[in-house]
Amino acid sequence: MEFFDTHCHIHEILRPVTPVHDKWVKGGVTDVDLVLTEARAVNVTRAICVGTTAPDSELAVACVQNRDNLWASVGIHPHEAQDHLDHPEKLESFTNLLTNHKVKAIGECGLDFYYNHSPREAQIEVLKFQLDLAKEHDLPVIFHVREAFSDFWPIFDQYTGLTGVIHSFSSTKGDIEQILARDGLYVGLNGIMTFTKHAMQLDAARAIPLQRLLLETDAPFLTPEPYRGTICQLKHVRTIAEFLASLRGESLQELAEATTANAQKLFQV
Repeated sequence: MEFFDTHCHIHEILRPVTPVHDKWVKGGVTDVDLVLTEARAVNVTRAICVGTTAPDSELAVACVQNRDNLWASVGIHPHEAQDHLDHPEKLESFTNLLTNHKVKAIGECGLDFYYNHSPREAQIEVLKFQLDLAKEHDLPVIFHVREAFSDFWPIFDQYTGLTGVIHSFSSTKGDIEQILARDGLYVGLNGIMTFTKHAMQLDAARAIPLQRLLLETDAPFLTPEPYRGTICQLKHVRTIAEFLASLRGESLQELAEATTANAQKLFQV
C-alpha cells in the first residue's frame, strides 16, 4: 500500500527568510530528508513539490533533482500575479524551468477572488500565460480556485485537452459536478475534510468518483485532525486517507491504490 502526496511545499524548508520557511522552522521542521523518511515510514512514498512564484519554483526544481520519487510543479500563484507582470524577467526565468526533466506540472495557478492580493485582471492574464505554457509543453495543471469558479470555467474551457487537478477542494457538490463534466480533471482533497464544520463539503467529498480523486497535504498548511496545532507534513497523507476511506465507505487499501494510480497517470511518473 502506497500513498502519493500530490501537493506540498517542503522545498521551502531550504529557503530562509520567507514566511513559509519560518512556518516550517517554528513547527520544528528543518530537514527535507527527515520529512521524507518519516513519510516513507507510513507508506507515503511519492510527492509533488509545488511552486508559487518564479523563485519558489526554481527552489522546488532544485529540491527534487537528486531525490527519488519527488517531482516539481512550477507555478505562479494568483496572489503573485501582479508582481510577475511588473517584472517580466521573472516570467522568462519561470518559462525556462519547463525544460527540466523533473518538472511534471504547471501550478499552482488560478484565480483567488477571496483575498484579491492581485487585481483580478492580473490574475486572469497570468493564468492564461500558464495555460498557454501547459498546452505548449503538454503538462497537467495544478489549479488554485477560490471564490472564482464562475470566472474560472469560461477561461478553462477556451483550452481543449487540458488535464489537471482542482487542488484543496472545499466547495459543494455543484462545483464537483462542474469539475467532473470536464474530462481529465481530478479533485485534490486534504486535511480540510478532517476538520470542516460544513456538511456540504463532506457531501461533496463523498460524491467524487474514486477514479477522479487525489490526495494532498498542502504541507506545511492545513494539518488534519487529530494533529491540529502542529505542522502539517507529508506523513499526514495517510491520516487524511484513513479519514476519507471511512467517510466514503471504502477500504484504505482501495483508496490508496486508486489515488496513487490516478496521480501516476496525471503526472506521468
